[in-house]
Amino acid sequence: MGEYSSLGEVSGKRVLVRSDLNVPLDGPLITDEGRIRASLPTIQALASAGAKVIVTAHLGRPKGAPEERFSLRPVAKRLGELLGHEVAFATDTVGESAQAVVAGLGDGQVAVLENVRFNPGETSKDDAERGVFADQLAALADAFVSDGFGVVHRKQASVFDVAQRLPHAMGGLVATELDVMRRLTQSPTRPYSVVLGGSKVSDKLGVIDNLIERADALLIGGGMVFTFLAAQGHPVGKSLLEQDQIEACKGYLERAATAGVRIVLPTDIVVDTAFPSADRDPQAVVVSAAAIPEDALGLDIGPESGRLFGEVIAESATVFWNGPMGVFETPAFAEGTRAVAQALTEVTTRGGLSVVGGGDSAAAVRTLGFADDAFGHISTGGGASLEFLEGKTLPGIDVLED
Repeated sequence: MGEYSSLGEVSGKRVLVRSDLNVPLDGPLITDEGRIRASLPTIQALASAGAKVIVTAHLGRPKGAPEERFSLRPVAKRLGELLGHEVAFATDTVGESAQAVVAGLGDGQVAVLENVRFNPGETSKDDAERGVFADQLAALADAFVSDGFGVVHRKQASVFDVAQRLPHAMGGLVATELDVMRRLTQSPTRPYSVVLGGSKVSDKLGVIDNLIERADALLIGGGMVFTFLAAQGHPVGKSLLEQDQIEACKGYLERAATAGVRIVLPTDIVVDTAFPSADRDPQAVVVSAAAIPEDALGLDIGPESGRLFGEVIAESATVFWNGPMGVFETPAFAEGTRAVAQALTEVTTRGGLSVVGGGDSAAAVRTLGFADDAFGHISTGGGASLEFLEGKTLPGIDVLED
């Protein structure tokens, strides 16, 4: 049982588990079930110990009312298939259906409640409104296990408030994520490289700020790289540019130079004259990062940069990566992201720690055909892992450790 020992004997008890089942759907079809699979061990462990397991989770961003496209029904069905036995499904969050489903559970059985965000109390900024909903959730259970790492940075009813109302414990998934994040921030084995991509510098300011003196190398790709290139005085054509962040990027380049930290920027860029769309074939051209043409926009790091990034990563003992290097969904602009992913797998093979920081990066490695176990750890929470690396406190963790 490990993490749940503080709850004592769970056999016959109703245990509410906050999981992260926020998977991408195409209609009722689940396109990436990584988060469901990551949630299994905790649910299985509690069921095997004889608990009546009540899973609560969200999907997408409904506005506090039921929306069929955000229903957890297909997820509950898939969870049952993976567990090898049927999972009961409540058609509401805490109402008549939830109460009846929970009342009907036998020891070792599992139920899933409908999308917790169908109730406005879940995400309310008002403590009292969240508290009323948390009281209703807590009334369904005897104990609470927090296992949705993707939401621990949110002060929400099913993450934060319910933990104040029931005997609580950390689930295995959250415990593992936390252990990895602490290894990245407290005493990383060196050399330590941080690879950042994705579209905007502004999304990653806190991480750069907190890690610039802790890492040995910061490798920058994706759409955010053009603001750094502009900070160096290079033209970026029609590429994504955050004009208001140019000064911040100049500051980071200076700080890194003073601290002896390498900021590695691409030397070449793959450009096109338009963003990929269904009605035209990509016309990918490789240009110097210092000379992007006026009518072009950068959509990936170039092949030379892919090799350079790969070399720096391969020499590292610890690597954290968040954010693709380009528009990886289009094969013509996927090679930079592939080069980074490949280099991370080599770190794993050599016994180093390679961490893929959730979100788009996790989707990218799976889209490009890499196996999950080729990496040391694929985080289930992009936002939560970034906030942890920014040095922020996470309400859903704090409340468990009080």
